[in-house]
Amino acid sequence: MSPVQLFDTVSVSYTATLPSGEVIESVPENKPITLTIGSGRILKAVEASLMGLEPGESKTVHIQPEDAYGSYYKSLVHEVDRANFADRIDPKPGMILSLTIEREGVTHQVPATVLAAGKETVTLDYNHPLAGRVITYTVKVHAIGN
Repeated sequence: MSPVQLFDTVSVSYTATLPSGEVIESVPENKPITLTIGSGRILKAVEASLMGLEPGESKTVHIQPEDAYGSYYKSLVHEVDRANFADRIDPKPGMILSLTIEREGVTHQVPATVLAAGKETVTLDYNHPLAGRVITYTVKVHAIGN
């Protein structure tokens, strides 16, 4: 059988971890997922790491922030008046909120992590929670084809 190539359908398992060892996502070997290489179902850099592997082979790759969830931008951390939340919600540090913002006349729903919640203000981080982080994936190809 030939190794994994672009547009192949593959059965894979993987574990994604942060440098601390914290597991952030896992697809166990006894329940692999099936995906098509190039479909974007998983990070493109992880898909690319599967290229050339044969069934039964594993690989560990370190995905840099720019190939994962992007760089961390301090400019995406904002302090807002607590009054913006009125009586709808009581923000607490660690909460991830879905907020409505308007940009260039278009309304968007965006996630924001509450970093701090004071009496008068709330500090929100609009970066992805994994932005700026290197993620290590250990991937295994179980099968190639349907």
